[in-house]
Amino acid sequence: MARFVSTLFCSLDGVAEVDPAWHFPYFDEHMAAAVTEDYNDADALLLGRVTYDSFAGAWPDREAAGGEDAAFAAQLGDLRKLVATRGSQSLGWRNVEPVADLLTAIPSLRLDPDLRTILVAGSISIVRELLSAGELDELRLLMHPVLAGTGRRIFAADAGMQPLELVHSEAFPTGVVRLIYRPAALPGSAGYAEAAHQLGEHGEA
Repeated sequence: MARFVSTLFCSLDGVAEVDPAWHFPYFDEHMAAAVTEDYNDADALLLGRVTYDSFAGAWPDREAAGGEDAAFAAQLGDLRKLVATRGSQSLGWRNVEPVADLLTAIPSLRLDPDLRTILVAGSISIVRELLSAGELDELRLLMHPVLAGTGRRIFAADAGMQPLELVHSEAFPTGVVRLIYRPAALPGSAGYAEAAHQLGEHGEA
């Protein structure tokens, strides 16, 4: 059964609308390896329309230019791309499929025998929609040690509580931290009384 995995660059204050001014100074070989791993694991990309238009407006030209990033651009072109859009206009890149209603399409995508990992690249609105519906299987963050201050954040202010389990963490020399989370239950039902007890136990040690 296919799983939905999100990969996002973000700032310490949760901004995932990337500003090149705070993103590229931290992009080194460690981050490149993490990004490569994410994309190598993917059988398809799931993109919102804004993210797709950004990709389609840049990567085909980079592939044609034959520069240092041409191989990665070709990999993106060859990947199956699912685009959440209700528009009817041509999407203009190879291996692209429109998805008019994402939540309705999820069951068939999960059962598609050609898919194991569907990577949601960027696409904050898609990440929010999947999280809200309980359909995001893994959230991967490359958290930069910078306060962006402005920009769209990963989590909506009205999203409600969504417990996650940290399954992997890795700190890069630049201070970027790679964090991988999966949905989980709260670790218990303790309240303030239990916390006070723990503080008391710690104080007596």
